Amino acid sequence: MSAVFSVLIPASNEARYIGPCLNALLASDPVPGFTVEVIVIANGCTDDTVARAERFAPVAAERGWRLNVIERAEGSKPGALNAGDLAAIGRLRAYLDADVVVSPDLLAALADALQDDAPRYATGTAVIAPAQSVATRLYARMWQQVPFMRDTAPGFGLYAVNAAGRSRWGPFPDVISDDTLVRLHFAPSERVQVAASYSWPMVEGFANLVRVRRRQDRGVAQIAALYPHLVANDAKPPAPLLPLIRADPLAFAVYASVALSVRLGRGRNPDAWVRGR
Repeated sequence: MSAVFSVLIPASNEARYIGPCLNALLASDPVPGFTVEVIVIANGCTDDTVARAERFAPVAAERGWRLNVIERAEGSKPGALNAGDLAAIGRLRAYLDADVVVSPDLLAALADALQDDAPRYATGTAVIAPAQSVATRLYARMWQQVPFMRDTAPGFGLYAVNAAGRSRWGPFPDVISDDTLVRLHFAPSERVQVAASYSWPMVEGFANLVRVRRRQDRGVAQIAALYPHLVANDAKPPAPLLPLIRADPLAFAVYASVALSVRLGRGRNPDAWVRGR
């Protein structure tokens, strides 16, 4: 009998994204030794996210996979993750944002990386989806060169754990950055970044980049305040500035300008949710 690999997808008004996300996921290569269950947790949706997700049930069934769509009135990502965990039966679990598009080989690579009795955390290699705005294209170009993004298995938009790894924490708390919280439950030696990729969209425009970067920084600070014992697992490598500036001065200027704007506190409504990092 095959083991189960559960893929949990929290989705709040993701009608634009849930189709491409599920289409790519259900076109994944086989995962040897595993049946895959996909759980979409629609939370606080006022669009047709649920209907669009449910259309993929026959595709999942044709593969011998299961697709379960859970609808919740409350718009809460931690609440959605907890509802998905309660429904999931897999000993391997992946947590996937609804705007992520996985490559065909990613699920199998994650499952292989997590085949261990010891606690393990795994993610793929992120590729930023093509952006429309000049600011986002330049910011993304530099962002992907920062050592943190290449060397520490950051897991934004997608992270996966085995059963021993999932036992590291209980229900998801009400925090801004669930991906940071989960990653910091694992030492660098327990984290794996596989070569298989996934596409992740970045927000468009300078103002949105500032808002998202501010929220991301607040999320990291929140976890450091609430869970100080986890900070030692961060182990971010230093980012040598001069090589980055020399390699792409224009992209660095945009990246640095976003960071400076965050520090100066410009922008309205810093607590507002904005898609992407």
